[in-house]
Amino acid sequence: MQLFETKVVPLQLESRFCIGRAIAIMKKILFLHGFYASGQCVPAVALREAFAGRAEVITPDIPMHPKEAVSFIRELIEAEKPDLLIGNSCGAFYAQMVASATGIPALLGNPHFKMTEFLKQRIGEHQYKSPRKDGKQNFVIDEALIEEFAEMEAIQFSDKPSVEAGRDYCHSDFQDRIWGLFGEQDTLAHFESLFLQHYSHSFHFPGGHTPTAEEVRDWYVPLAEKILASKPRYL
Repeated sequence: MQLFETKVVPLQLESRFCIGRAIAIMKKILFLHGFYASGQCVPAVALREAFAGRAEVITPDIPMHPKEAVSFIRELIEAEKPDLLIGNSCGAFYAQMVASATGIPALLGNPHFKMTEFLKQRIGEHQYKSPRKDGKQNFVIDEALIEEFAEMEAIQFSDKPSVEAGRDYCHSDFQDRIWGLFGEQDTLAHFESLFLQHYSHSFHFPGGHTPTAEEVRDWYVPLAEKILASKPRYL
């Protein structure tokens, strides 16, 4: 079983010269949370704390409906121009779909590529597990939502252009720039084999589906630093 040896790789800041003096340009990371979570979930807070003073970590609340979510993410990318996408679970599902379309490398934590299977077992009323900025903590999983995810699942690895992404979601030239991180104790998403059908870099960590703050620091952060140092965005 492949394990990643945790080494902190110094994060290099870009420099630009303006009127004779260097100005450090801080890297930007966009974190996409899981289905039940928000931009204030444990992994989001841990990433912001780990990169404080070294990189700006943007952790928005993602809309529940998938087409709205992808549109929201793409608009945010256009505005913020992040250097790296980090997603967890459903957020990783979105991250891999928009990464090649936007030219941004991505780290997928326990990606859930079959959200319909997850949702079909949970039809009914639910609450988000971390606070949302709009104060709306209740939501409903129904057949209409499941059908929306089914439509997106059908094209998530397509080589054909997609309306939602503007171009193909899984571009062959981009396969080396999307990395996967899989928890060995994950009981919800078991999609490493599917990931490896499309991408090359797979890593393990000794945790569950949603990483703890310590696991984020020990496993997510070093990989993110390595990607930032070696995989600049295309666009």
